[in-house]
Amino acid sequence: MKSFIKLLTIAAVGAGLATGAHAQSKLSIYTALENDQLAPFKAAIEKAVPGVQVDWVRDSTGVITARFLAEKAAPKADMVLGLAASSLLLFEKEGLLETYKPAAADSLKPVFTDTTAPYTWTGMDAFLSVVCFNKPEGEKRKAALPVSWMDLTKSEFKDQVVMPHPASSGTGYLTVAAWIQIMGEKAAWEFMDKLHQNIAVYTHSGSAPCVQAAKGERTVGIGFDMRGAKEKTNGAPIEIVLPKEGAGWDMEATAIVKGTKNLDAAKKVADWVATKEANELYGQYYAIVAHSAVKAAPPNYPATAEQAMVKNDFAWMAANREQILAEWVKRYESKAQPKK
Repeated sequence: MKSFIKLLTIAAVGAGLATGAHAQSKLSIYTALENDQLAPFKAAIEKAVPGVQVDWVRDSTGVITARFLAEKAAPKADMVLGLAASSLLLFEKEGLLETYKPAAADSLKPVFTDTTAPYTWTGMDAFLSVVCFNKPEGEKRKAALPVSWMDLTKSEFKDQVVMPHPASSGTGYLTVAAWIQIMGEKAAWEFMDKLHQNIAVYTHSGSAPCVQAAKGERTVGIGFDMRGAKEKTNGAPIEIVLPKEGAGWDMEATAIVKGTKNLDAAKKVADWVATKEANELYGQYYAIVAHSAVKAAPPNYPATAEQAMVKNDFAWMAANREQILAEWVKRYESKAQPKK
């Protein structure tokens, strides 16, 4: 009898383990993280939050933002992680985000937290627009190192400037939004009209412009700060310039989608997002992260980057995104890189 009871007990425990093994919460997470970040982030999340299985839906910032909004009547995502905060504020305005403040949110720099009730999003890291200037190519054209945005409208940069398309690249949109905030709307569009004369192509990637400048394909790339630092560290003859008027920026952030059927699991992932350990992972890809105790600047990253970040109105960026993009496309789409 004892042996029989023991067998029943073992069977019951085994059944319980089997049930637990299958009790996975599969989270559909929309993201604009770079492709090489997906596997490390998935592994870190699933290790930190046992029972969660991450299912990424990945594309560029503009595409993910448009897709999420197109699905707003019946959201398919459980979370958004690693998307521009300006996009998340747009989602918040539409009432698409769950109210939740992660447990460790108070350990983050204030600028990376949602300060307007209800609390719906948490920042992870910041990315800036910089100018990547190829020195040998500049010398060929007798072009001096640009120190202001206006310098890029000079005749020596004719057909030698590349920048990201703001409708498909988060770096592109934050750059355009910063120009409008810095210069005022009328002056900013006048500046962009002049700059357009020097543009070779508008790419659909925030990294591509600094890559092209690094290779000497163009003299100037207006692009993603970390890509510029990486290319310079790899030996590219470029200077990374933070224009004197200030650098546009946005942050990657995380939020829970309202109505998710996996709310408890999503909250645990949101808690992880705000931890020091998570920020150390962000620091492998970004110089400026949310957690005040994590220092992450890589070699050749501009030391004054945080000081150069313009005062950014994320709510304004979100509210005016559609209008700005429509005007930009009307004026400048003729030089957009063909989509593959």
